Amino acid sequence: MSAPAAKVCLACGRGPEEVPLLAMEYRGGTFWICPQHLPVLIHKPSQLADRLPGAGQLRPARHDDCGHMTAGAIESVTKTYGPVVAVDDLSLVVPEGTIYGFIGPNGSGKTTTLRMILHIIEADRGTIRVFGETLRSACTARIGYVPEERGLYRKMKVREVLEYLGGLMRAGPLRQEVDAWLERLDLTAWADKKVEALSKGMSQKVQFIAAVVARPPLLVLDEPFTGLDPVNADVLREAILWLRAEGTTVLFSTHDMAVAERMCDTILMIFRGKKVLDGTLAAIQDRYGTDTVRIRSGDGQALAGLAGVERLTDFGQVQELRLDGTRSAQDLVREILGRTTVTSFEVMRPSLRDIFLRIAGPEAREASDA
Repeated sequence: MSAPAAKVCLACGRGPEEVPLLAMEYRGGTFWICPQHLPVLIHKPSQLADRLPGAGQLRPARHDDCGHMTAGAIESVTKTYGPVVAVDDLSLVVPEGTIYGFIGPNGSGKTTTLRMILHIIEADRGTIRVFGETLRSACTARIGYVPEERGLYRKMKVREVLEYLGGLMRAGPLRQEVDAWLERLDLTAWADKKVEALSKGMSQKVQFIAAVVARPPLLVLDEPFTGLDPVNADVLREAILWLRAEGTTVLFSTHDMAVAERMCDTILMIFRGKKVLDGTLAAIQDRYGTDTVRIRSGDGQALAGLAGVERLTDFGQVQELRLDGTRSAQDLVREILGRTTVTSFEVMRPSLRDIFLRIAGPEAREASDA
């Protein structure tokens, strides 16, 4: 399929000056879709088939049961854009009923990987299976998706848009499920308001409901907490954990290392398109040992120049010191007590944030480029 003459949404014809546009690939060609019409393309592709060159080649996804134990699996997948290798020979397994977190710097390949799982873009090589089936026949009606680019029908009322989007994934009335989710996310008072009247945070919660109201067994979230205040972030976190407890598999990307630490059963880190970490938080931390001392002191400057310290990170009231292995933590703390007042200290394994910086921080980048 050749690229269209204009960069506009396949469904509504709007351009990038009006709405965000997602690049889609099909049979070697590229077209564009806005976030509002992405659910139509994923769950009811036959509705748009006649707008593609080679009309009639798209078919609705199969809706039968298609797998156990593993919600998703990627084997030796690579994706390139010209000379840029976005994803490089990536393999992973997402166990059913778990929360699987993607972390990595901007441009590392997280969103590209999620979109390949959804068949929004195609891998150059490798195999992707969703609920046991290869991607071309994956049960896309069993996948809920919240893209990083939010998009809803702004002129529709909240309840109406949720019933419509949920109906793309599951036949039958959804009013009871929609109302239950509106109550759960504290949006009942807005059910009959137009989407355009909502705040950014409320719109984000509505987009989340649209992805989960039909109760798909796999939920894919791209940066779900971005832009949410602490109250709404907690509401969304509780909803995700409830879904996991009910058996839903959740796959999400995040830049918030604390969220990944607290929520994820398994964490995968991609750096420059390659997998560099994959496992539980405990297993990942075990690789680095207990080489970190956390000190609570009001005077971080007093800790500068300590022998045996590879790196000092001063957070203001708390400081973290990474040991280089040449002296014990106890000996180091004795020296610190001679320099300044310490209200608490802890010998600990490195945090996920610290491990992230060791792999992808400026010092690591300089070393890998040397």
